[in-house]
Parts: sequence; structure tokens; C-alpha cells
Amino acid sequence: MGTIGWWKLFGAAFAGILFFHGFCASENAPNYTFMHNATSAPPISYYDYIIVGGGTAGCPLAATLSQNYSVLLLERGGSPYGNPNISNLAAFGTALSDLSPTSPSQRFISKDGVINARARVLGGGSCLNAGFYTRAAPYYVREVGWDGRLANESYEWVERVVAFEPPVKQWQSAVRDGLLEAGVLPFNGFTYDHMHGTKVGGTIFDQDGLRHTAADLLQYANPNGLTVLLHAPVHKILFRIKGKPRPVAHGVVFRDASGVKHRAFLKRGPKNEIIISSGALGSPQLLMLSGVGPADQLKAHNITIVLDQPLVGQGMSDNPMNAVFIPSPAPVEVSLIQVVGITQFGSYIEAASGANFAGGSPRDYGMFSPKIGQLSTVPPKERTPEALAKAVELEANLDEAAFKGGFILEKVIGPLSTGHLEILTRNPNDNPSVTFNYFKEPLDLQRCVRGISTIEKIIESKAFSKFRYDSLTIPALLNMTASSPINLLPKHANASTSLEQYCKDTVMTIWHYHGGCQVGKVVDHDYKVLGVDALRVIDGSTFNYSPGTNPQATVMMLGRYMGVRILSERLNGDTQNN
Repeated sequence: MGTIGWWKLFGAAFAGILFFHGFCASENAPNYTFMHNATSAPPISYYDYIIVGGGTAGCPLAATLSQNYSVLLLERGGSPYGNPNISNLAAFGTALSDLSPTSPSQRFISKDGVINARARVLGGGSCLNAGFYTRAAPYYVREVGWDGRLANESYEWVERVVAFEPPVKQWQSAVRDGLLEAGVLPFNGFTYDHMHGTKVGGTIFDQDGLRHTAADLLQYANPNGLTVLLHAPVHKILFRIKGKPRPVAHGVVFRDASGVKHRAFLKRGPKNEIIISSGALGSPQLLMLSGVGPADQLKAHNITIVLDQPLVGQGMSDNPMNAVFIPSPAPVEVSLIQVVGITQFGSYIEAASGANFAGGSPRDYGMFSPKIGQLSTVPPKERTPEALAKAVELEANLDEAAFKGGFILEKVIGPLSTGHLEILTRNPNDNPSVTFNYFKEPLDLQRCVRGISTIEKIIESKAFSKFRYDSLTIPALLNMTASSPINLLPKHANASTSLEQYCKDTVMTIWHYHGGCQVGKVVDHDYKVLGVDALRVIDGSTFNYSPGTNPQATVMMLGRYMGVRILSERLNGDTQNN
């Protein structure tokens, strides 16, 4: 098919508790006797640890602490088990496109105009993502100050349950070989490790295409030491202030699905703590709702100030993602992220492919679909609900050939550009306002340009020739991507003339946002909230920049790592006191 034809088409130690690897895929509910709906909770209860957020960090943290202490894990969403839209690789994107109040995904739009999502389900983002599993670089572990041996042991603890080697088929192999031709060397084979060059990473989808999430790590829990409450959004942390040199966290207020208020308190004991693991939006939001944050914001919402902490909600970052769609004359397999190119210049190259890009219907672009808010057709600020609806409608009417091919994407390392978060209401179920300032720092933009240039080399490589039409030039592909599935008159009609402009106009999220409670600013290196006692934050909100090519492995590792650290500290303290 010639270029004009294509334009018509597109332009329009606890291991013993785990009985065996893969004990439960996420479609089958495990027998978690400790998991209940919050409506069954008593009005008042007491625990050694209260963890707010049963997500990617909260689940491994709770499983670990439950070995020795009583733990309450409060999750605002429901269970991932029994939901095929979560568990099946073939349904990827369906949960992200579900905008109902009970959806495991909650959509938000940053002030930059980029449409995004946050998790609302036990297991957090690991229930929604594209499944890629890869560790942080050794230098990242060193710079953050983690103990290398314990970090490795913690990764391995996670991997025994949720990590697998993906089946690399023709299209992903062509991307792999194209990366090597483009000079992203050497080839490092299949590995979870982060190193320069091209590699095949892990996946949380098993051989049957079933997703394994952070919720599966609760298999490690001591069932007598853990209580998990679902549909239990926490409205505030309670502090003791009178007669104390510093505010001391001692309880939480949460509501169940019926709106009934419950209180949970820490048992008496100097080491007992509340730990927030609510994610990069939820953790700074909850601190503010509890009176810890910028005084002017708290006053504006009539929130009693516990601690004026202007850095809560600062340092928000989202790694910009940009992609190029390549229609294929040859059939391609359905694949999510499997191969990654880790460049020397600060860009990661990844790819997804298939007749539906592992989306929930044959007419879908999966992780690049307007159904889940991904719309590169127009610059970010113009991505209105109307524009999305129009794109979804036109996507449904495209010829089937329009969905045969794949996307090659690049993600900027870091990033250097940062923004901030502000609360809009006192309701923890409402999204806060967040600004990421994509490409505010020139180096982020330079890295995107070099990443897109590398994608061009992959497309033009001998290895990839089978999966592209000779008649489609690189500029044509860029313009096609920038105007697909419907040309809504982007600001810059010929996006391919400037890669800088292409990066700005087609920027999307890869859902790796972080910050808001950063180490050294809001929490110390033990993740204790500065200025108050008995309160920590342990999740991706503490990151200054995103770990590895994809962060979920490290967020799960961090939950386990800090659980072990906390148990060790208590054990050593008890030994010294005896």
C-alpha cells in the first residue's frame, strides 16, 4: 500500500511460608483469611502497625511486618482477584479505560494536560501496568543509600512470586536486533539487572498470560498477624500534640463503603508506627489532609496545622513517554514491554505490538489507546473529554489493517523536570491537582530527541525491515503517529519537521510518576517523616527520580526491604534492653 493509502487509513526468611512458586495467579482468589471489607471492621481497633495503602509497596511491607507484629493494612479499593480485566494479559488497558467509581483505576489529568491514572485496588499499580519487571541500577541503590545485599535479597523475595521470563517472538526480536544495529550495545540477554545495552527484561505475566501482582506477596504474611480491610479510604492521621515535644502519630480515621467512620489506633509501645504507602499522589495528599504540609494550603481548606512543612507535595515528576507507530505488512504477535534498550544518553527504548496491543478489543491501541487517555493527536492542553471521545469513535471505525503493527516508545530517565501537588478538597477520594512540567528542563527534551532518533534507526534497520512498509518514510510515520487516530488539527501540522516539537506535542505518560514526599525533604533516610514521630512514608512518593527503566520491581523491593529493616531495628533494640 502506498503512502497516500496509509494516510487515509491512519490520518484519519519468610520464604518457608510460600508453598510453591505461582501459588496463585491473580484470576483466582487465594484463601486470604485476613482480608475483609471495611464494613465488617469494629468502630475502634488497635494494632502495632497501621499501613495506609495496600499497593505495590504496602503489600510486601505488611506481609513482612506481620511475621512479628499485629498489622492493619487499609486499602481504599477492592480486591484484584476474580477480575479478568486485571488478571489477563489479553485484557490490558480495559481496567484503565473503566471510569466507573468502582474501577481499579482512577483517572486524573495533570495541569500539563496529560491524561494519567492512579490505582484504586489491592496490589496498586501492579494490577494495571504493562507488567515489565526490572531492577534499579546498582548505582541507584548506592546513591539512595540502601544496603546492597539486603536490596538483592529483597528483590529475590519478590521475584519468587511475581517475576517471569517472557516469550520473545518475532516482532520483539526485531526490535531487539534493531536496537543492536542502532548501537545500543551490548546485548545482555534475559536479565532483571539494569545495565547499559539491550536486554530482555522480566514480566509479571506468567506463561499463561496471567498477571501476578503485589497482592500475591501477601502469601508471605502471617495470617494471625495481619488484617487487610478493603474499601477503607483513610481520611486523616491522628496526632497527639499536648505535652509532646513533637507531634506523635497515634491513629487513623477511615470510612467504609457505607460511609461509616472507624478509628484504628496504635497499641501502646514506643516503636509502634503508622506507615503511609498511598503512592505519589495519595501519600502527600494524606499528609496534607492530616495537617502536615504547606501552611497556606492547609489554611485555605480549614485544616488544623500540625506541622508547617512546605516541601510536602513538591518535587513531583512524571517520566515523559513518546512513541512512534509502525504499521506492519506482516502479522505481529500481541506483546507488552519485553525488550528494552538502555542507552548511554539517558533514554530507555521499549516496544509493544499486536493486532490489539494486548487491548481488550480487536479495535484498540492498548497502552496507546485514547480509551485509557492516551492521545498524542493534539498537544497536551487540548486533550479534552470531547477530543478523547471523538478519537475513540474514530478508532472504532478504522480499517482492521490500522491496528496491525506496533509502537516503539522512548522514556526519559529521571526526569530532571519537577512540579508540585496541591489538594483541592478535604476528601481523600478526590484527585489532588498535580503539575509535572514535562520538558521544563532542556536536558529532558534533548534526551527525548535522541530517543526518537534512536527509534528512527531501529525502524530503518535491516532487522526491522520485515515489519515496515518501504513506502512509509520516517517523516510520514512521525506525522501519522501525531495525527492518529484522528487529525484534530494539532498546533504544529507537520510534527516531523522538529523532533523537539514532536516530543512536546505527542508527550504521554508511562505512569511512572513519583515524588511529593522525597527523602531528605519530607522524610529522612529511614523514611521517617521529618518533624513528627511514629510516622513513615514508604513508597514511590519518596523517590527523587525513577529507579530502573520501570519502577515496580523496586517499589515492591522497597516494601520488603524496609519491613526487614524495621524488624531488625526492633529486634536489636529489644536485645539491648534485655
